[in-house]
Amino acid sequence: MAIMDYDFALSATYLDRALIDDPQNPVLLEEALRAHFALGEFDRAFALADRMVAIGIDSQTANFIAMVHAAHTGNWQRIFVLLEQGQSVGPLVDGLAQAWSFVGRGRMTRAVQSFDEVIDSPGLRAFGLYHKALALASVGDFEGADAILALPPEQGMQKTHRAALARAEILSQLGKNDAAIALLENFAGSAGDPVFFDKIARLRSGEVLRFEFVSGPVEGMAEVFFSVAAAIEGDADDDYTLLYSRAAEALDPTHSEAIILSARLLELLGRFDQANETYTKIARDDPVYFKAELGRAAALDSAGRTDTAIEVLNALIRNSGEMPDALASLGDMLRRSSDWAAANAAYTRALAAYGQSDPSRWIVLYTRGITSERMGNWADAEADFRAALKLQPGQPSILNYLGYSLVERREKLDEALDMIARAVEAQPDSGAIVDSLAWVLYRLGRYDEAIVHMVRAAELEPLDPIISDHLGDVLWAVGREAEARFQWQRALSFAPEEKDAIRIRAKLAKGLDKVLEEEGAPPLAVPRDER
Repeated sequence: MAIMDYDFALSATYLDRALIDDPQNPVLLEEALRAHFALGEFDRAFALADRMVAIGIDSQTANFIAMVHAAHTGNWQRIFVLLEQGQSVGPLVDGLAQAWSFVGRGRMTRAVQSFDEVIDSPGLRAFGLYHKALALASVGDFEGADAILALPPEQGMQKTHRAALARAEILSQLGKNDAAIALLENFAGSAGDPVFFDKIARLRSGEVLRFEFVSGPVEGMAEVFFSVAAAIEGDADDDYTLLYSRAAEALDPTHSEAIILSARLLELLGRFDQANETYTKIARDDPVYFKAELGRAAALDSAGRTDTAIEVLNALIRNSGEMPDALASLGDMLRRSSDWAAANAAYTRALAAYGQSDPSRWIVLYTRGITSERMGNWADAEADFRAALKLQPGQPSILNYLGYSLVERREKLDEALDMIARAVEAQPDSGAIVDSLAWVLYRLGRYDEAIVHMVRAAELEPLDPIISDHLGDVLWAVGREAEARFQWQRALSFAPEEKDAIRIRAKLAKGLDKVLEEEGAPPLAVPRDER
């Protein structure tokens, strides 16, 4: 069960105990190897991988981690031996590992030939070009490296942010700080990237950047594994991708992007405490420290340690100034804790920190509108929703929230219907949005149309208490009272909020018509004796 739940720490403990009695069991060894490596316990993982290779267990994971161990110790000859013995990881890793191993042995001519073999392999050209450029730069051939990185995409050179960062250092070494600045400023990924801003500031000051992106073959191998992790993220299983990002960490403990990727993958796997520990590896003077602390706060919040997460964000804001991303994250956390007033204040500070033209403003306007609506400040809420909609016309979440709020207030129902219909068109499989469409039709007395959409909403979200409650109301409105009571009972079984539960019990006891009468709400559009 621990393995299935990605509880790497518990798995490692149990597996190590089991291996005492059965030290050569291939299944136990494989799982223990993966668990320790996922935890970042590299020495233990290296020992397990070496044992598996030595006793002849056929395992790609063991081959992979044995290769990482060889690079970690600078034992380049062992990588050649592993490859000659058929201990393969895969064509890409094998080819790049061989090339970087030649760099490690000081045989650059042979290394270039190996990189060229990767470049000429189907589907591997971009990786081969990128790593060949890094290898050339690592031995001082900046002209050769820049010539490769300057190649256009149609010739196979992908314009990634990692390639841009490497090339900026190369251009600076070539005395081309202005070109390096232009590259970083024009690169699409530079917006909001603290590493880009840090390099741009240093270049503008006249500093000649050292080429430290990859200082040698060990860091080159780290970049190999990070390249693979970045390429497969989202396509491969997260625990598999984690092995590659951890490999990059093992070889280059300062590889900030690998650390952050590992932490993010751990969050996706539900291992929030381990994600928090991984984020703490980022040094305070690292340009990505701010980003790492935002991630750490999110991981703590997901682990149920919301008070600690809020402390992390407040400390980050105190130390870094009024940074809009931190303030918006603080607002989100306070909003999820139902501290509407504090969340609203945080969002207000975030909006003041954002530039007026920043496209991120819409989401903060939208979420601040939610807090104002929850506090009963409808005028402020509506103003924020409409301002957000001006920045993001057609955004379904805004259209749905504003439209549904108008429905609940029984205001501007025709406009609300138009908004929600547009939201449904954008997200036809969202149960919450389809429910909103059904609900506005119900409010307009168009019960026969409402029931079609309400049934669809219940199919999309069968365990949602609000949707089941709404379905009960619509069924009651068309005279299907037994079915309505069944849906209200179902809604109660899904643990609705207490105020909603009280109202549902009243409907079960008295019927919807009587509850509406007692609330002073408009009666149903169709008289009871006509249903």
